Amino acid sequence: MRPASARVLVVQHEDKAPPGLLLPWLERAGLTCEVLPAHEGYALPATLTEHVALVVLGGSMSATDDREHRWLLPTRALITSVVAGGMPFLGICLGHQLATVALGGEVAAHPQGRTRGLLPWSPTPAGRTDPLTHVLDERDELLHWNGDVATVLPRSAEVLARAPDGTVQAVRLGARAWGVQFHPEVDADIVLGWTEGQQHEAEVAALHELRSRQDELHPAWERLLRRFGELASAPAALPA
Repeated sequence: MRPASARVLVVQHEDKAPPGLLLPWLERAGLTCEVLPAHEGYALPATLTEHVALVVLGGSMSATDDREHRWLLPTRALITSVVAGGMPFLGICLGHQLATVALGGEVAAHPQGRTRGLLPWSPTPAGRTDPLTHVLDERDELLHWNGDVATVLPRSAEVLARAPDGTVQAVRLGARAWGVQFHPEVDADIVLGWTEGQQHEAEVAALHELRSRQDELHPAWERLLRRFGELASAPAALPA
């Protein structure tokens, strides 16, 4: 039985990139989320002592923009500590990129430009059997909204899926650590905030498609996040 006080620390980077559906979906998995708005000046812990897992959300900044966003360095340090300690970790978009850099990889601007819209889940053989990502199948579509991508993965990382352009879509970073380049936590209202004031054709199309199809898309996204919740509250040993 999981402890009644099992809590997940969720690091947020900006107001327009909230945890969204992550909160109710993890709560349905029996966990409580504590959101830490790092961009508002709240200090990050050096290690997790009062939480069972760490989730790091997305944001519009780059993973190494430390001068403008001073909390990114301690965020990467916390990720390193959590992954090294075998604790559950999920990095979403920027969170995935921060973990990539923290663990020895590299992130750069996408050579083909920004990615906006729904892309198919394209798993590797490892992704089809991974403890987290096996709940997705190739009929599922996922929202990508990023300008940077992981270009060099940490030495111990295992690619779980690649987008149609060959970039990393999901990766296992440790025994209980994962990064995803897509956004399983959002709905159309959140994405509307991303498009305000800069509505390019691809962004408008992506928003309209998400708004019209989110009831169809969300069950798969919920399966993924609830599965992470189950793994976060499970015993430490997981299949390799």
